[in-house]
Amino acid sequence: MKNKLVIATRESRLALWQARHVQTLLQQRLHIEVELLGMTTRGDQILDVALSKVGGKGLFVKELEAALEDRRADLAVHSLKDVPMELPDGFALAAVLEREDPRDAFVSPRFTALADLPQGAKVGTSSLRRVVQIAALRPDLVIEPLRGNLDTRLRKLDEGQYDAIVLAAAGLMRLGLAERIRSRFDPLQMLPAAGQGALGIEVRADDTPLREALATMLHTPAWLAVHAERAVSRGLGGSCSVPLAAHAQWQGAVLQLHAALGDADAPQRPLLHARTQAAVTTVDEAEALGAAVVATLRDRGAASYLHAG
Repeated sequence: MKNKLVIATRESRLALWQARHVQTLLQQRLHIEVELLGMTTRGDQILDVALSKVGGKGLFVKELEAALEDRRADLAVHSLKDVPMELPDGFALAAVLEREDPRDAFVSPRFTALADLPQGAKVGTSSLRRVVQIAALRPDLVIEPLRGNLDTRLRKLDEGQYDAIVLAAAGLMRLGLAERIRSRFDPLQMLPAAGQGALGIEVRADDTPLREALATMLHTPAWLAVHAERAVSRGLGGSCSVPLAAHAQWQGAVLQLHAALGDADAPQRPLLHARTQAAVTTVDEAEALGAAVVATLRDRGAASYLHAG
């Protein structure tokens, strides 16, 4: 393996924290020089249109993958929930690190929880997944789009554009902003996105020495859990235009997987839920768990929610 590695990263404060975290781990464990290559992605540039309308999650990773492809970088660090379920040919997910809190956070200067908001209060979120779940909990609220990096979203809240916003708890915690969290949603209330709270490391598929080195950093419980979750999204064509949640939790050696699907065109429509569990020790078993949840959702009418039937 090379004696110096370059990490491609977005230039938002959170993305840079994540890249520096991986940089430190690599330097400590592999004893090599590691540099960062900061990049601005299309997802960072387009802030006035919902991601579901302009290309979805891939807008945050394509430029980083281009840097890998032309060998300006050796690896890219992603928030795994932003990574498309199918990687392009020539790329591989080499490792998933130990997971941060995967739950969603309720953030508000005046209210402590979603239940405390007055009727007609304005809630900001960039996620269709959150839209349908908030609508299920509080159909009387006004849900408004919210784009921008974490600091931008918090600034818009502080300026009074929203009564509350919903963010991933992991990002707030990583940036030392845990005090902004007024409460955390129980997953039974607000099911997280596939891969939420997990950091994924992407590399060129043919870089075998680097893949082998990164495999030593892999956190097996998180690795298997996110493979189960991503299998649900993959099986239902999961993207920013599909309001789909998938969350796996360990109970001893048993992985419990819960998914929820909403209708992007009718957010007030009742959510479809599916749950299953099994003892899981391999990626194939984790993905089989995801496939079982997909089959249940399809049996319960998922096609009409996906407008495919």
